[in-house]
Amino acid sequence: MIGLAIGWRLAAAGQRVEIFERGVAGRGASWAAAGMLAAGSEVEPGEQGLFPLLRCSQSLWPAFAAELNEASGIDVELRTKGTVSVALSQDDLGHLRQTYALQQRLGVESRWLSRAEALEHEPYLNPRLPGALLVEGDHQVENRILVAALKAAFARAGGVLHEEMGEVSVRTARGRVVGVTAGGVAGSGVDYPADTVIVAAGAWTPDVAGLPAADCPPVRPVKGQMLALQMNPAAPILTHVLWTPKAYLVPRRDGRLLIGATTEERGFDTAITAGGMLSLLESAWRALPGVEELPIVESWVGFRPGSRDDAPILGETGTEGLILATGHHRNGILLTPATADAIAKLVLTGETDPSIAAFGLARFERPNMTSPDMTRKKTWISA
Repeated sequence: MIGLAIGWRLAAAGQRVEIFERGVAGRGASWAAAGMLAAGSEVEPGEQGLFPLLRCSQSLWPAFAAELNEASGIDVELRTKGTVSVALSQDDLGHLRQTYALQQRLGVESRWLSRAEALEHEPYLNPRLPGALLVEGDHQVENRILVAALKAAFARAGGVLHEEMGEVSVRTARGRVVGVTAGGVAGSGVDYPADTVIVAAGAWTPDVAGLPAADCPPVRPVKGQMLALQMNPAAPILTHVLWTPKAYLVPRRDGRLLIGATTEERGFDTAITAGGMLSLLESAWRALPGVEELPIVESWVGFRPGSRDDAPILGETGTEGLILATGHHRNGILLTPATADAIAKLVLTGETDPSIAAFGLARFERPNMTSPDMTRKKTWISA
């Protein structure tokens, strides 16, 4: 998603742009995501430094979606119903009140709902829930359709997409990037010259061959398991995006109900586990009991690109002409418009937009690294 959006912006600006994808573009984290645009509902303590970028990108989404619809001829199904977060116990209620207080400090327009008010918005919720929050400005987009729309818009703008290329490696000489090598096997391939190379390979970024060691970002895969149930599109049991204490539920226009997502430090483990499915279904059932009657239509695994501080890694590196756009963790869909605009601006003008200035690779070079206001400690688990 990130690479396609950047490519579209640059191609539309008159640049010659080619995208090299080792498999099928948009079939990684972009395909596995739920498409939530929930800067307010998802904000956590310690993310104050990231929140302005999230909120900025969220504000860009209506215009971005409209422009993309026009450029591609594809409706990306931006739904503006809002997001409801529920408590299911008194402990949950205390945590939800803390979330509400944080939202108020950050200027999020959230509203506390009583049990009766929550049931007015979503009649099929657990009738015993003690309270809920509504963030009307948190929306969703159909991320899989978004992939198709970005591919179409990129192609219509004159961009060239190379898929199923296998290994794609960066080529450098005398401290600057000179292009990429793609296709072929066992080290063979075709050399493609370039003035600028943007690496937007998500969780696979450290595996891109040819990246100078000093420019290789600290990105790792964070596994997430998800599943989809099928509601009756004419009579869905949920219409808002719903956050429960241990899962989220996302209703689609076609009646699918997405439930996600586990957070697992297991490398690129693609296994769908009984424990993962049980956890998601039990969490969804506690909030929305009617899910037990719905058929399961799909389950899948995705890999979020996590950085050390769960914030994206954006901008220039120590190699001239080499730019990173990765590490978006759970915010890749939300941050697509802001990332595309900022990276395109950097390529076209050489200027780093203030919105991404704090999220460069250089922040990890400092001892005892903490990015601005991103002070949560992270535990690394090797898989």
